Amino acid sequence: MPKPVIAIVGRPNVGKSTIFNRIVGERVSIVEDLPGVTRDRIYSSGEWLTHDFNIIDTGGIDIGDEPFLEQIRQQAEIAIDEADVIIFLVSGREGVTSADEEVAKILYRSKKPVVLAVNKIDNPEMRDMIYDFYALGFGEPIPVSGSHGLGIGDMLDAAAAHFPKQEDDEYDEETIRFCLIGRPNVGKSSLVNAMLGEERVIVSDIAGTTRDAIDSTFTKDGQDYVIIDTAGMRKKGKVYESTEKYSVLRALKAIERSDVVLVVLNAEEGIIEQDKRIAGYAHEAGKAVVIVVNKWDAIEKDEKTMKDFEQSIRDHFLFLDYAPVVFLSAKTKKRIHTLLPMINMASENHAMRVPTNVINDVIMDAVAMNPTPTHKGNRLKIYYATQVAVKPPTFVVFVNDPELLHFSYERFLENRLRDAFGFEGTPIKIFARPRK
Repeated sequence: MPKPVIAIVGRPNVGKSTIFNRIVGERVSIVEDLPGVTRDRIYSSGEWLTHDFNIIDTGGIDIGDEPFLEQIRQQAEIAIDEADVIIFLVSGREGVTSADEEVAKILYRSKKPVVLAVNKIDNPEMRDMIYDFYALGFGEPIPVSGSHGLGIGDMLDAAAAHFPKQEDDEYDEETIRFCLIGRPNVGKSSLVNAMLGEERVIVSDIAGTTRDAIDSTFTKDGQDYVIIDTAGMRKKGKVYESTEKYSVLRALKAIERSDVVLVVLNAEEGIIEQDKRIAGYAHEAGKAVVIVVNKWDAIEKDEKTMKDFEQSIRDHFLFLDYAPVVFLSAKTKKRIHTLLPMINMASENHAMRVPTNVINDVIMDAVAMNPTPTHKGNRLKIYYATQVAVKPPTFVVFVNDPELLHFSYERFLENRLRDAFGFEGTPIKIFARPRK
């Protein structure tokens, strides 16, 4: 089930980014530390009481050299398209400005729930400043202070009251859900068409759970598949083309609903930063990943070309060293038959469960082969390990002191688990816990 989305909208300098950072806390993602992934903080996840949600900071959506009001309008429209609830942020110090009124007009037309928050109300004496904002017509304004963190809870309570009701998942457990992500023009749509056309199945376009998402279902060799949000690939238009961030928002939603993510690269253009960023989201979400190199027909090849290209992928995507690489051409349908077996394998490994006694044999052999590290005279002791979850496979290792499990040794254990059980195509997670 996709998380609800909140967008913070308002004219510049009302403190959108401060409020955004307050809500997400300093939850800079884990992927940050991995080589080869850059993150821009336009989009993040937050939690409030029992709610998990995603949040968009429209201030980070850079529209280029459009005139001022036009920029505000485009940012607001992107947010409206994507959000379930909109926080309309204004500044108590300046009162209602004409730019605020412009934003209000756009939000009226959106028919989305709007929570009006008045920022920079830093102490109780300033509360009188909120009354002018009733004139904007969004009901009671909520006083907040981004710099002091006041009123944020009230604002999130009001936003959460508008979250859509959680729907049950619409596909059964056995169906493999996958999505295609990648920047525009890598050939995602033609790849979907090639897969569906290849199967000669009746392709049903059914509305997915997210607004205006369209999922395509098909069956091959008795296995049911769903391609998540094929509509997201077709969406074109001035605003969306001018901001790559929009396509990232769209991809994130599709990733959340999928088991397997196909990271599609264009063989002709090689690999660029944005490819890494989008792939980083899939890795971080703990999804199975298959790297697909499309337009392979357009490349001059000799016997080393494929190997060299794969090496270049490995160098760029160090954090996806578990992901298989498939070379194909959607246009000529060459090698397209190699894709579904890879998706099946990645999906199977993503959901794999390993018996506890077998895990412990592997871990103990690993420790015998490469003794645990010491730190300041203390040696890490591993008592036992167990698998606590699937999708992705997640292991807890019980130890004397979790601080002693160094990243490099954790990596070593991960590699031993991979040697023993395969796990190709899926990330695996290892957590250290102190033994009680």
